Amino acid sequence: MIRKGIHLSSIVIPVLYFLTPRETALLITASLTVLALIVDLGRYYYSPFASRFNIIFGGLLRRHESDPSAKRLNGGTYVLIAATLSILIFPKLIAITAFIILIVSDLAAALVGRKFGRRPFLGKSLEGSLAFFLSGLAVIAATPKIDYSAGEYAIGVFAMLVGTVIEALPVDIDDNV
Repeated sequence: MIRKGIHLSSIVIPVLYFLTPRETALLITASLTVLALIVDLGRYYYSPFASRFNIIFGGLLRRHESDPSAKRLNGGTYVLIAATLSILIFPKLIAITAFIILIVSDLAAALVGRKFGRRPFLGKSLEGSLAFFLSGLAVIAATPKIDYSAGEYAIGVFAMLVGTVIEALPVDIDDNV
């Protein structure tokens, strides 16, 4: 549950981007991403740092994130990579909406899937995937648009369908990216 709270706190990123120019948001997220990469790599290649890191953060890591032989980045680093790439690649409103969906819908899917997930859907549960989709639609409805046309909403619904399927696929890639 602590991991999900930390994940939810990353809502600061799209809020920051909404309130600042693209260059400022990109500078902040890119800097944090580089720092997170240094920390993640440091814990694998510098043993004194690894022991301190594991004392402080080890309990928050998933099994695959803490396996020194796999050398996988942790979820927070992937969230920062996703934020930086979104700001770099997409127009501001799309990046903000997509990132809020990443935060809200991933959290909704995890909580609903764990509590109520009974029917398998690809690599996840149908209930969790439905929570992902519906919460994403709520985010799309609530976030700013360019001109509030029906086409913008249709693109959002289609993107949520695609995103829901991709989120549920049983692939060995961190879903935060």
